[in-house]
Amino acid sequence: MSGTLVDKELLKSFVPPSALNAENFQELSGKAFVEEVVAGRAIFNKGDTDKKTIYLIDGEVTMTSDSGEVVSIRSGTVAAKHPLASFQPRRHTAIAKSVCKITRIDSDLLDILMTWDQMSGIEVDEIHSEEEDEEGGDWMTRILQSKAFLQVPPGNIQAMFMRIQEVNAKAGDVIIKQGDDGDFYYIIQSGQCKVTRTSKTGSELTLATLKDGDAFGEEALLSDAKRNANIIMKTDGTLMRLSKEDFNELLKEPMLTWVTREEGDEMVKDGATWLDVRLDSEHKNNGLEGSINIPLFMLRLKVATLSEDKKYILYCDTGRRSSAAAFLLSERGLDAACLKGGLMGGGEG
Repeated sequence: MSGTLVDKELLKSFVPPSALNAENFQELSGKAFVEEVVAGRAIFNKGDTDKKTIYLIDGEVTMTSDSGEVVSIRSGTVAAKHPLASFQPRRHTAIAKSVCKITRIDSDLLDILMTWDQMSGIEVDEIHSEEEDEEGGDWMTRILQSKAFLQVPPGNIQAMFMRIQEVNAKAGDVIIKQGDDGDFYYIIQSGQCKVTRTSKTGSELTLATLKDGDAFGEEALLSDAKRNANIIMKTDGTLMRLSKEDFNELLKEPMLTWVTREEGDEMVKDGATWLDVRLDSEHKNNGLEGSINIPLFMLRLKVATLSEDKKYILYCDTGRRSSAAAFLLSERGLDAACLKGGLMGGGEG
């Protein structure tokens, strides 16, 4: 079946081809052929350097790592929207568990097309379809097109989508409760959530509404603090969640940049801005000269007041709150770094 091209609507559901603009997508679609693999045959072996990006179209594949860990991937799942173990040389052996259909795309071609798109800032809305949005393609595309995920190694992103769990939720479900310990990082696949905070008097204030593609829950994971707000389903929907351990391993570290006090001062001389993410009272007590103050809990609401053309160096007392804040800003495409060790650590880590 090597002469059959992959259905374009199916190809649009794969990541990152889904993010290509119409012209580049057309170029790719003319070179993506269907290949059938019989059950029991290897699709690739550990150590191979084939420079191919391989997607599972139909069937089930078993991938085995060096350590003996076995992962099965079925067509139509979230994991199958991403390439099969894309590291080169290959770190896994992939065997067709059933009769499978795959496509092998030239990795250099895909990378060139993606680079053209990213450098030109082309909009990709025109290649989305209503069916794709209903199947969850929109939330993945939004996440992967964010500037933040450009900082995350491709292998980490693939691992994230292999480990992420799908959770169905009903309107009124409390996903996160203020005061609880952090356990998961969430991305909204479909539906809407409201962010509320409970006051000492027991009244509940609605702070924001989150929709498809929005993420939440990172603050408590990054700062080892209690949940600072409630997240309640506003409509029925589906959430994707990543455990605290997987979040820290795969996303936290690649998206954080740490600087010493001396490095920060030099960056400020070059136009950067100190951003204190502590409370107003703490900032007034010993804030750095020339710094601005946006408390961590207010950052989601105030992020629109920050400039995408400026670099921000975030600080708090220890680095915990600032690391959470820096992740939030990076997630939204802003250029952010953290002061090592915070003010208590003297900025030296």
